[in-house]
Amino acid sequence: MDSRPVPASGVVRSAARELQAAGIDSALVEAQLICAHVLGVDRSALPLSEGLDPTGVAEVERIVSARGRDRTPLQYLLGRAVSGRLDLAVGPGVFIPRPETELLVENTLGALPAPGGAPGPVVVDLCAGSGTLALEIAHARPDARVHAVELHEQALGWLRRNATERAAAGDTPVEVHEGDATAPDLLVDLRGGVDAVVSNPPYIPQSHELPEDVLGHEPPTALFGGDDGLAVIRPLVDVAAGLLAPGGHLAVEHDDTTGAAVAAVVSAQGCFGNVEQHTDLAGRPRFVTATRLDRPGGDHHDDDEVDPTARKGITR
Repeated sequence: MDSRPVPASGVVRSAARELQAAGIDSALVEAQLICAHVLGVDRSALPLSEGLDPTGVAEVERIVSARGRDRTPLQYLLGRAVSGRLDLAVGPGVFIPRPETELLVENTLGALPAPGGAPGPVVVDLCAGSGTLALEIAHARPDARVHAVELHEQALGWLRRNATERAAAGDTPVEVHEGDATAPDLLVDLRGGVDAVVSNPPYIPQSHELPEDVLGHEPPTALFGGDDGLAVIRPLVDVAAGLLAPGGHLAVEHDDTTGAAVAAVVSAQGCFGNVEQHTDLAGRPRFVTATRLDRPGGDHHDDDEVDPTARKGITR
């Protein structure tokens, strides 16, 4: 048996052909990512690699076969997903981070009080999943005290794993809570003292059709938000209103068809002003932000800006 390394370029070409034949749109990129994963290098370093030994080639073939057979998400097969500045562990039972969520992170970081104050800002991530929002914020703001709330057991396991990994890497530890993000008594000790509440909740309307590699593998509890996509968002906004301090920042991701509806939910709650819709890099409605008012619900002054039709494009 020939034990000489096989050039990575040849393994990539072979893997790309098999993925393309299986109907994978981004076959070449995925083939490169798989080979880089097996080699333990960045994709950009593939041309400099010494190639793959027979064991490595067999592992590439195994992953490629699994990807083509039933469209298992590549992130699940590799066990990792890029999340903004971080690389997080993911697998069956947890929602895979998407690039669009990074825009919500950047928006929230810009809304937090400037570093230097003592104590640092308090942030709560509701429906935390793998920990994308909570861990990115903790990474970017070491002075922040970040809490992550997740209900579902499998997702909670991935959240705890990622929180442990990031703490070991030197980030400020995130406090993980098992809990229902829509429960009125959630985190009662933090009520009225939180600087930002962020959430990427289940928000896809039940009627929407999804690609096979999403619908067939990612947990429905992390995807669907009832018939209109708002079943979780409505009570979650109430919880956020109770947690936030006056002037606190709310940011909620949503389906690209429900931006105006989510903005209306936030406005109707009565405790928020400056309600704005934000678009993603493709120009699609993606998340809503608002500011917690310092008056009881419904006691608005004429100068409070509560406009659910307001939209703000983001071009980062």
